[in-house]
Amino acid sequence: MRKLLNTIYVTSEDAWLRKDRENLVIEVQGVERGRVPLHMMEGLVCFSRAGASPSVMAACAEAGIGLSFLTPNGRFQARVEGQRSGNVLLRRTQYRVADDAARVLPVVRGIVAGKAANQRTVVMRALRDHAVKMPEEARDALLAVERQLSHAARRTLAASDVAELRGIEGDCARLYFSVFNHLIRHDDAAFAFVGRSRRPPLDRVNALLSFLYAILGHDCRSALEAVGLDPQVGLLHADRPGRASLALDLMEEMRPVLADRLALSLINRRQIAASDFLVEDGGAVRMSDDARKAMLVAWQERKKEELRHPFLGEALSLGLVVHIQAQLLARHLRGDLDGYPPFIWK
Repeated sequence: MRKLLNTIYVTSEDAWLRKDRENLVIEVQGVERGRVPLHMMEGLVCFSRAGASPSVMAACAEAGIGLSFLTPNGRFQARVEGQRSGNVLLRRTQYRVADDAARVLPVVRGIVAGKAANQRTVVMRALRDHAVKMPEEARDALLAVERQLSHAARRTLAASDVAELRGIEGDCARLYFSVFNHLIRHDDAAFAFVGRSRRPPLDRVNALLSFLYAILGHDCRSALEAVGLDPQVGLLHADRPGRASLALDLMEEMRPVLADRLALSLINRRQIAASDFLVEDGGAVRMSDDARKAMLVAWQERKKEELRHPFLGEALSLGLVVHIQAQLLARHLRGDLDGYPPFIWK
């Protein structure tokens, strides 16, 4: 079983990364602020504007450590990659499958069904834990969406093409986010949620979700590259220059589990406050440096939580699920598995 290694997040905007022997060294204004052995790392995400030395980038590329550069708001900028890993035959198979509608359909069916099921679980957990304290209107709305998401998951079985499945996935997202505000139990109006907004996020909840999705996207891309798949060639998401479509595919099952639940927990447990966000003149909302650091600590702790994988039947850390799903997808494409088993959270 793969070992869960560290992903290092550098949030100080004036940080500089350098290599000292076999260690990553983080400096701020010439003062060493951290030192991590490279062999203990699987990822490095840098929100710094200063950047990294060529020796750090080369070491990460050689060791297979994913190195991504994001803006302070969490928007992807660039990624350093080393020599392609994996068997070239697997990538050629991936490309052939992506062009074969009959072979793409069952994989996409599993992805969409898994996402709908996991969204339903988020709603069900809120009803289980807090239904008694909810207003009747909120409880009824959540129950209605829970039934509709369950029906949508079953609809995927009868879908005849990927376009129909994309429509179902869009319906699920619309239903899920239509009641997302009922999942927020914070009484501060600053955390009211009226719908998804991106690039830029226009409220605090969207700023938190977008940041978490960016971090999850890094993990998904790294997992796919680790098993030898091409993150650019998607199955559910259409190919687009500069977009890691397969990483977006892999994210769909994991968004409710890793990102959405963590965002709700941080808000509902008062671990993040309205003052932790900055509202810019144009209406865009971003997190403060301290809020980003607190969120990343919570993200790492969330990944350490253990569960039993529904397909493998083995206990593992939640942070490893992304890597397991990438492996299962690769095994299916190679013909070792008859189908792709989506991750269903319970």
